[in-house]
Amino acid sequence: MKEVVNGYNKQLFFYVAWLVSMVATLGSLYFSEIRGFTPCELCWYQRILMYPLALILGISTFQKDFSVKKFVLPMAIIGWFISFYHYLIQKVPGFAEIKPCVNGVPCNAQYINWLGFITIPFLALIAFTLIITCMILVKKINNKKGNFS
Repeated sequence: MKEVVNGYNKQLFFYVAWLVSMVATLGSLYFSEIRGFTPCELCWYQRILMYPLALILGISTFQKDFSVKKFVLPMAIIGWFISFYHYLIQKVPGFAEIKPCVNGVPCNAQYINWLGFITIPFLALIAFTLIITCMILVKKINNKKGNFS
């Protein structure tokens, strides 16, 4: 039996989270492999957290194994904080890194700047936010059914 609350089921939220993680993964690969943008150190940390989410959420969605939310949520929250920090480095004047980049691309470099505020870390921040939201909504479905897992 599907666990449905207000017309939505768990699998829908997992499917949305998986789609978001796939778009984010393919988008980051597009920027680096096709457009030739070299990722900075913080971009690599975000990738390290996003890429496994695409695999984990994909498998769990199609096998209907919703227990992985306890792994997905912490990874997405850590990724969210890294993305937020990276975005602050790029957009807040005077917000300097504790240790400046010594090799490679500086973390304050902005390969894209759409509409004056949309950068690659901002896109990652939105993706992590959507994944976190989906996992929280899955948890609310469990709580309404009396299942606190």
